[in-house]
Amino acid sequence: MSASDKYPSESGRRRFVKGVVGGAALAGVGAMGSATVNTLTTAGGVGGGSTIAKTIAHTGGPAPRGLPQIPVRVTDEGYIEGIWPETTTVTQEGQEIEVAQEELGGETYSGAWYQYCGVESQENVQPNFESDNLFRAASGPPYDWQADTYSGGDQIHIDDFDDYTEWGNGIGSDGVGKPAAVTWRSEDAETNLNAVVIRSPEIEEAAQNNEWLQASTDQGFMAYLNVCTHFCCIPGYKVLDESARYDAADGTYCVCHQSVYDPFTIEDALFIARPRPDE
Repeated sequence: MSASDKYPSESGRRRFVKGVVGGAALAGVGAMGSATVNTLTTAGGVGGGSTIAKTIAHTGGPAPRGLPQIPVRVTDEGYIEGIWPETTTVTQEGQEIEVAQEELGGETYSGAWYQYCGVESQENVQPNFESDNLFRAASGPPYDWQADTYSGGDQIHIDDFDDYTEWGNGIGSDGVGKPAAVTWRSEDAETNLNAVVIRSPEIEEAAQNNEWLQASTDQGFMAYLNVCTHFCCIPGYKVLDESARYDAADGTYCVCHQSVYDPFTIEDALFIARPRPDE
């Protein structure tokens, strides 16, 4: 990660950056610095096309862009849920189609953020798929605390993250962020949407002066879709000792081809979302 993507040295914290895109020149400009806008071109179609997604930053390896952020909120009962955009009808190439899209934190949040790597063909990214949107524990998680606390399919609760300011598992630094491997919008679906939820003091700090993060994170919780944008593998956050070799001990690391992501930096990624199946 470059020095421009870090907090001042006295704090020792990385910062989130909020990117903006304007005109023909694509540039990310943060409230306290610069962000990157990545590009990827593929064929568009129904429900697809040019998309700017909020992603956790891609910091190394062959992946073309970061992993899409999932906006979150804590329910009144203390469960963690992902926010799914409202369904609306738009005209695309002369045809009226349903899309999941809404304004959130001054940005356009869209279900198209998740339309890549074949995910676009899954029923749980269809705009009108019915789900309570709660995050549920994945089966066989890589974190001992989660395996001791939850069974696969259990709802994730804020009370089980009380030690997030000091939690560690021997990989990287303690107190950076406590993770859980989860599924999202996957009840009654044939294929899971795999995600990671992290509660971190870095997220709390960054959200204090950032409109997007105030709307898309809650009480230090953030989440992202855990599907590598390179060859669609499943990365890991604080899972493998090997990640330290790639400056990713406190980041998200994909062992398949050594792509690295920073969940504590958010950037804009411009790409062509793949079309959903035309029903």
